[in-house]
Amino acid sequence: MSEILIVSDNQTRIDTLKIILTFLGENCRSTSYAECLSVITNNQSLAAILIDGETPEIAEETIEKFPESPFINIGFQLNSDKAFKNLIGSLYEPITYPSLTELLRKSEDYYTANRPISSLVSGKTKLFRSLVGNSKGITEVRELIEQVAPVEANVIILGESGTGKEVVARNIHYMSKRQKGPFVPVNCGAIPGDLLESELFGHEKGAFTGAISARKGRFEMAEGGTLFLDEIGDMPLQMQVKLLRVLQERIFERVGGVKTLKCNVRIIAATHRNLENMINEGTFREDLFYRLNVFPIETPALRERAQDIPLLLQELVSRLEGARQASVKFTQGAMRSLMAHSWPGNVRELSNLVERLSILHPSHVIDLKHLPHKYQYDENGSIQQEETSLDETAERDAINAMFRYAEANPTAPEGISPSAENLAPMDTALPSDGVNLKEYLSDLEISLIRQALDKQDWVVARAADQLGMRRTTLVEKMRKYEISRQKETDNN
Repeated sequence: MSEILIVSDNQTRIDTLKIILTFLGENCRSTSYAECLSVITNNQSLAAILIDGETPEIAEETIEKFPESPFINIGFQLNSDKAFKNLIGSLYEPITYPSLTELLRKSEDYYTANRPISSLVSGKTKLFRSLVGNSKGITEVRELIEQVAPVEANVIILGESGTGKEVVARNIHYMSKRQKGPFVPVNCGAIPGDLLESELFGHEKGAFTGAISARKGRFEMAEGGTLFLDEIGDMPLQMQVKLLRVLQERIFERVGGVKTLKCNVRIIAATHRNLENMINEGTFREDLFYRLNVFPIETPALRERAQDIPLLLQELVSRLEGARQASVKFTQGAMRSLMAHSWPGNVRELSNLVERLSILHPSHVIDLKHLPHKYQYDENGSIQQEETSLDETAERDAINAMFRYAEANPTAPEGISPSAENLAPMDTALPSDGVNLKEYLSDLEISLIRQALDKQDWVVARAADQLGMRRTTLVEKMRKYEISRQKETDNN
């Protein structure tokens, strides 16, 4: 099992790093400078070594002695001008999540490239960064993955849509003996039933209309690796029979072919459906269920592990930064609000939200007000009342002011432009030649604002009160229509 080693004589720094790494789900240990040479020599599964640069000379000497091991310098600037190939980078306090995870990812790549495959036992750092969180449910999932990955048992992954079932399947594959082979996913619900057989088993030339050449199926493409059958509950019954035969006998034929082909493929299936209920309803074969249900793993819904949302947000933001996209940060208020949401779309919904916010508010700090309304919850966990936008509020206030003025002044106000002359404010009769309603309302609004300002000697607060709107709304209206006392004086 790979792990992360902390090399330092500063106990405070060691404790801080252990807290951070444990929080990320990483397997870590520490050692002093005096013991580090023997520890590194005797441990061939160090995915990263975080070395305290407080004593630069000793740190550089250690880095140079172990060229196959990836090092991350912590806390201090090294003195040497040497370019150490295995020095992945440096971190300076305060250590941030994105910078640490990015260097750990680079360390893992270096570690993989410089170690024989036999020494890569579990690839745990990659696993834990794919399934972040400290809740009981996600911790159990990680443990089950580690247990089942080295063996050849069939696995079925259960859980709601968007909970990361394919992520679990990929981690099982990359931690198994088949990691060098292909990982081939198939969504059984996205392929029409009459095409699914050809998609899985392939076809020979002329097997059906349009089969102008022979084609390999997903089983052949996954030879020596893993075939992931997503949404297995959507597979038609006739295909379930053929899949059962492959699982039992490890042989199949292409559509339209007579040659029997052997397959060496590990099957991992997934579904959001309740297969036991489907068995009772006669829509899923019981014998296939027990073939697949050797080792079940249930992925928890995001609402059941809301405590993991801050870590998930950090991971999603880190991925955006890794892809060199504009990232965002979240305030505590925004995080608390997101933790109160029910997340029917689970982690996929959260991922989509983060990407949307990064487009709408690139490189900004996301507060509660920046979240879409359905994600805005108050401190009691109740969704907040939707606030009307400034434009809608201004429009509503202006229209209300017009009608209040019209009730008090049954004749049309002076100053209305010719386009509105034929329609009194409260007159519901439409002129025979029609009216441009937008222009009419704008002209009427301008006239009322000017009259109110004139009557109140251009004291905006009193004019706003007379018009029945907020002062800020009136200021916005004056700016929109370029109404000012100076301009009115110049025009007169």
